[in-house]
Amino acid sequence: MADWTGALTGRVTLVTGGSGGLGRGVVKVLLEAGARLHVPIYSDDEIPALEAFLGDGFSALHLHSDIDLTDEADVTALFDAIREAEGDGPEAVVNLAGGFVMSPVDETDPGAWERMWRMNATTAFLVSRAAFPGMKARGRGRIVNVSALPALNRGQSGLSAYGAAKAAVLNLTHTLSLEGVEHGITVNAVLPSIIDTPGNRKAMPDADRAGWLDPVEIGRVIRSLLSDEAQIVNGAAIPLTLGPS
Repeated sequence: MADWTGALTGRVTLVTGGSGGLGRGVVKVLLEAGARLHVPIYSDDEIPALEAFLGDGFSALHLHSDIDLTDEADVTALFDAIREAEGDGPEAVVNLAGGFVMSPVDETDPGAWERMWRMNATTAFLVSRAAFPGMKARGRGRIVNVSALPALNRGQSGLSAYGAAKAAVLNLTHTLSLEGVEHGITVNAVLPSIIDTPGNRKAMPDADRAGWLDPVEIGRVIRSLLSDEAQIVNGAAIPLTLGPS
């Protein structure tokens, strides 16, 4: 395996959802690559699990507390805080923040639909919107969005709300890739199948986890998309799966 130590040294990077089951693995990989990471958290209750997972690497994080990424004012405050700490906005953004719900469409509460849209699509939109001006001024930038495999595979039974929101994330990715390319900004998406997180293990205790994805492995794909080696990768939708797609 290639040595990626230092591949992202000094690169100011914002990772939303960085305290979650997937986010912790991604954060670990990007820290090891030398990125200067900023992670917004909704509640301080998220900190202990992140600290336990990262160990010594936890001290290298910049955490921003009480941030609601579905709120435009909070996103603006987050970017102001990053600029104050770094002297500039983020050079790279990883939009991991999101949520999941599974139920047949006739059993899906409209509130769940709205919640999935806000947690998955609105967060990616607001954060990307805030990141674009600084990236344009700099003449370069990287954005990686996390969609989901059903968004690429014409949906999946039981995932009307979640699948539609993740399909919106994928479409947003394609649109931003077109708008950013002339400014040196690349925008790509990864589309994981089931991820091996504590939440998924709890929700599906009897499932065969042989094909589930390790968050660290997903983090390595994201790391490569943030690197200089991926300069010509733009508008890609990359399926991540160990089994049939």
